[in-house]
Amino acid sequence: MNKTQAEKQKKVLFKKNQPACDQMGKQEKKAAFTLGDSYKDFLDAAKTEREAANKIVAQAMDKGFVDIDKLLNKKTIKSKPQKVFRLFKDKTVALAVLGSQKLSAGTHIIASHIDSPRLDLKQNPVYEDLGISLMKTHYYGGIRKYHWLSIPLALHGSIIKANGKKIDITIGEAPEDPVFTVTDLLPHLAGKLQEGKKISEVFDGEKLNLIVGSLPLGNDSVKERFKLGVLHLLHDQYGIIEEDFISAEIEAVPAGKARDVGFDRSMIGSYGQDDRICAFTSCQALFETQSPEKTAIALFFDKEEIGSEGNNGAKSNFLENFLADLLFLNKEPADNRNLRQTLINSQCLSADVNAAMDPDFKEVHEKSNAPKLGFGICLTKFTGVGGKSGSNDASAEFMGYIRSLFNRNKIAWQTGELGKIDQGGGGTVAKFLAQFGMDVLDCGPAILSMHSPFEVAGKTDVYMTYKGYKAFYNDQGNQAG
Repeated sequence: MNKTQAEKQKKVLFKKNQPACDQMGKQEKKAAFTLGDSYKDFLDAAKTEREAANKIVAQAMDKGFVDIDKLLNKKTIKSKPQKVFRLFKDKTVALAVLGSQKLSAGTHIIASHIDSPRLDLKQNPVYEDLGISLMKTHYYGGIRKYHWLSIPLALHGSIIKANGKKIDITIGEAPEDPVFTVTDLLPHLAGKLQEGKKISEVFDGEKLNLIVGSLPLGNDSVKERFKLGVLHLLHDQYGIIEEDFISAEIEAVPAGKARDVGFDRSMIGSYGQDDRICAFTSCQALFETQSPEKTAIALFFDKEEIGSEGNNGAKSNFLENFLADLLFLNKEPADNRNLRQTLINSQCLSADVNAAMDPDFKEVHEKSNAPKLGFGICLTKFTGVGGKSGSNDASAEFMGYIRSLFNRNKIAWQTGELGKIDQGGGGTVAKFLAQFGMDVLDCGPAILSMHSPFEVAGKTDVYMTYKGYKAFYNDQGNQAG
């Protein structure tokens, strides 16, 4: 075989590995940048799981989605709506576009999560030391503690007062707002204290305390007058007292807006892209799904970053309850057997990000199986740790179906693992949904600096993720067995 013949064989036999931009025309590239602008707006408005949930619901209502709980509370339902939503505990959301087939034939589900790593205020946060007022925090999710030092932080959250009144706060995002910060130790004095220690030992979780003020209230005879100065301001502005922090959920998150990254503006830098990038793209894809054969469902869970626990995580009964009500609304049996059949026959994309191979840290990846920024949506067959522990590990049949679907719809895609074997690892909501018997595949874009205060995503990847999710919702072709 000569060189020309060999090159022809390569084109036939080798897997194509092209950047997404090489597979896009001029109009699609323009659409990717337009979608990127909408995505940045979403990131700015949804820095916490509560904000994300309420933003998604507001957008859904604008698109004609109806609150299923209000509907089911009516004595009679005159006409069945095609589009419904459920907001649960202000932190978890389900959207559905009812299909032409029975629900028991299965649904198409895309499940993402809307919580992100952060610093939570403790229940007794306010204290003073050396003439400075501070607030104690407890970090949430997998963070590298040093990322959160010496950067401007904003406070977002909700406070429930003793009388039941709810107060929502956002401080640090408007140009005129103050910001907060966690201080760091200067290098001149860090040597003996930090030298030779592991990173996990150098940065103490109990020292991630926010600087929140330095003006006292009253004279020297008043004890804790610096703490009092802060509490006085909070009471004056919000009507809260110290005890109200007991029933509050306040998160310290990076202050500032999502930004374009690079001279060519081809990337987006922001806090919270894991996993609001998938929440945004699945939301947009569902909004453009009009008459699917299979009912299309978008799920947005809380608590993924701490193991999907609680009554609004993927381990909860939220999906089962929502599907049971959809069955009732669709005038199908909502008994346990039919619900289980609906779950088993459903197919799901666990919409979560993967870690793109970083040019400066290539050694933690196995190059031939590492996802890259700008190469399209990533199919992650398995996650887990070590020997795939804690992983769903999608079937070859379902992988084949999604691969075929994406090829048919000209969607740039790639595959990837979460780092080298025994390097580390992680998980998603996939395994909790797979326990119902449905096919599940992790599927989302690859990003850089995951779990940092400023994650980086490619605009073409955002677009291809949206396009891939839309194809899944609207597919009317062959299904995986």
